[in-house]
Amino acid sequence: MAAAQAAAAARPCFMDPEAAAKCSITVSSRQTIHFSHHRPQLCTLSMNGCHGDSHLPLGTVETRSFPAVPSPSLALDRLSSAISELKSNPPPSSSGIIRLQVPIQQQIEAIDWLYAQDQFLPRCFFSGRCQTGHFSDLSIGFTNGNDQNQSKHKLVSVAGVGSAVFFQDVHPFSYRHWKSLKRFLSTECPLIRAYGAIRFDARANISSEWEAFGYFYFMVPQVEFDELEEGSMLATTIAWDNALSWNVGHAIDALKATMHQISSIVLKLRRQVPSTLMLRNNNIPCKTYWDLAVNRALQKIRSNSALIKVVLARSSRVITATDIDPLAWLACLQVEGENAYQFCLQPPNAPAFIGNTPEQLFHRKWLGITSEALAGTRARGESMPEDLEIELELLSSPKDHLEFTIVRESIQRKLENVCDSVQVEPKKAIRKFPRVQHLYAKLAGRLRSEDDEFDILSSLHPSPAVCGFPTEEARLLIAETEVFDRGMYAGPVGWFGGGESEFAVGIRSALVEKGLGAMIYAGTGVVEGSNASLEWDELELKISQFTKLLKLEVPLEIKS
Repeated sequence: MAAAQAAAAARPCFMDPEAAAKCSITVSSRQTIHFSHHRPQLCTLSMNGCHGDSHLPLGTVETRSFPAVPSPSLALDRLSSAISELKSNPPPSSSGIIRLQVPIQQQIEAIDWLYAQDQFLPRCFFSGRCQTGHFSDLSIGFTNGNDQNQSKHKLVSVAGVGSAVFFQDVHPFSYRHWKSLKRFLSTECPLIRAYGAIRFDARANISSEWEAFGYFYFMVPQVEFDELEEGSMLATTIAWDNALSWNVGHAIDALKATMHQISSIVLKLRRQVPSTLMLRNNNIPCKTYWDLAVNRALQKIRSNSALIKVVLARSSRVITATDIDPLAWLACLQVEGENAYQFCLQPPNAPAFIGNTPEQLFHRKWLGITSEALAGTRARGESMPEDLEIELELLSSPKDHLEFTIVRESIQRKLENVCDSVQVEPKKAIRKFPRVQHLYAKLAGRLRSEDDEFDILSSLHPSPAVCGFPTEEARLLIAETEVFDRGMYAGPVGWFGGGESEFAVGIRSALVEKGLGAMIYAGTGVVEGSNASLEWDELELKISQFTKLLKLEVPLEIKS
């Protein structure tokens, strides 16, 4: 399966986006959802960067900026001209990556632009937390690309379609893959970034719904829309490597084909959609088996084993009467996305993995690195006094303090392995979200080397917040207990850049595709003092941001 999967990912294709869409769902005995694709998707030629020589630098790495224009359509025209000029005068190097970017004098939301490009796969979306309002301060040239007229612009969110270069392999994400990916990134071109995700457990078998994602999937978008705090930007990227039989001419031709399909009309996506009628809902595990799993975990914790905490998860499969549009759902999640990351990742011929996660795995800028501990969950109160009462109860709960301390101290130890010093401030506080509140701490350190970034990623994931402690004992119990594939749920989701990278933890997430229903995921930590019924209620609370978009009643024709 893995070899076939890699071949499919690398296979170039051009398909008619106007062709009829026909899809079906089947359910296997292993209780996984199978997405059978008969809908042609517009795919663009690309290359797999993992197949290149990770030790050989690219011959050309460049960003070309052009003067700002008033509208997306004018930005498209300017980029099309620049691509034609590049075709007439291509760079002589045998490998390289070039980004062309045009600022737009309008503030347009990236998710609205992406919604207008509905026929395109692959696609990606990543938004920084609304708490900070952005996830990068960038020096962007607004004239001719030189350094004389550059100013700071805060990047709010990024949407991309097509892949200038993608990264995927039949083996789990390794240092070699990280080096292959970093080969295409440069501190001189901070907006050339690879967006993607990594599986929660690389040792677990990949089930059918996650096949197209593989062990990991990253893409440098071929066409990208950047939402800035004071404006927008449209950009294109080409990447080539003659050693991979993908020269600059191939890359430019593929980009020109994509540009012909890009829509310049951007319509505001509704942030509130009518509830979708749900025909069927199935929790894996069901409540009875959940109780058994939690009580079994508690017995193991109370025995002489080393296990202190394990995070057990649930998959809720919903089948709906009408289409679920993943971007429409994501837009609704943005409404209550304060202090949270929003993301969407959809490889070719795959469902969309979307989420609204509160949890940062790490953020690196140069040698500085931050991470967070997040554990313990309570609902928000309906009034300010009730909310404060719930907050104080969470702060004083011995069970939640134990769960939180395990997470915070584990992250601190892992950071200390690669940092000269680690500061924890605050050591324990409350972070509030529209529906829930958590115990929270922030950790910061300074890496000894930028190459330590891979060590940070591999050591911080999986954290005790999504796996347990000790990690290996918890992972083994999860593998023995859960009968569904977590896939990218609870795995690292984010982006690598030249001098900066940021990853969230892919929780509060769902696997969804138009016309095919969704798989909604949630987990909860089990420690001494946990109660199976209360943990089930916590799962319901965590998925409520999705279930609020669904009607539970059955249509009359079904009832009869």
